[in-house]
Amino acid sequence: MEKKRTNPFIIIFLSLFSLACLIPFWLVFMISVADEDWVTANGYSFWPGKFSLVAYQYLFEDSEKILRAYGVSASVTLIGVVVSLFVTSAMAYALSRKEFPLRGALSIFILITMLFSGGLLPWYLIYTRFLHVQDTLMALIIPGLIGGFNVIIMRTFFTNSIPPSLIDSSQIDGAGEFRTYFSIILPLSLPVMATIGLFTTVSYWNDWFTSLVFIQNEKLFSLQYLLTKTLMNASFLQTIANKAYSSTAQVTTPLESIRMAMAMIAIGPLVLVFPFLQKYFVKGLTVGAVKG
Repeated sequence: MEKKRTNPFIIIFLSLFSLACLIPFWLVFMISVADEDWVTANGYSFWPGKFSLVAYQYLFEDSEKILRAYGVSASVTLIGVVVSLFVTSAMAYALSRKEFPLRGALSIFILITMLFSGGLLPWYLIYTRFLHVQDTLMALIIPGLIGGFNVIIMRTFFTNSIPPSLIDSSQIDGAGEFRTYFSIILPLSLPVMATIGLFTTVSYWNDWFTSLVFIQNEKLFSLQYLLTKTLMNASFLQTIANKAYSSTAQVTTPLESIRMAMAMIAIGPLVLVFPFLQKYFVKGLTVGAVKG
């Protein structure tokens, strides 16, 4: 049988769409390697008239700090995503079971956490005075472990995509709740696990505020906070230097190029991880399908 050929217009459309997605990355990279004076005079360009690696040299003056921050962010993200998926899926599975006695009360509690917040001060006091996790990796992991929105997404998936008859049949065969959860629910939930995992990965990797609030030890700074701190220091040093010199001898720090270089350094791991996560997501769509 002759195979059906793909419509060439679809190929052209997808190619143009992929190109449109790559254009912003190219622009950010070009500005990161552009000379600051040229950018100031001519604005952003897809091909600057003058190139310079001063921004990367400035960021990597102390490469040990950046490599350490990479390790901290990678460790926090990996541990946080694994534990978060387990806690979120366990709670969502319990809420999806109609026979769970606290189902309604716990659902209302989760909804309240999505609508209202206790505020920054109680949040800070709980982690510092009660849990005593300041200046530890736990301070970077615990705050992002669970979110009400993610729990509701998983609960909806469990309720609508996993037939109750499948759970009933496993229990008739002698499987307990834990065996049902680990052997049946999780393998069939790869699509939603991959989706929530992606959300959680981006959240952990981009988090800098938690380091600002809880971390004093420089060895525990996350990558995002270290880069933000570096940019603030560069801006401060330029302001002080310009005040010390006359207007005819202004000191120029490549702030715009540093911002773009920071973006390139920070986004690198996510760009490398996403294709693998997407592969498992697509695989999960087929594994999680229920055949009639």
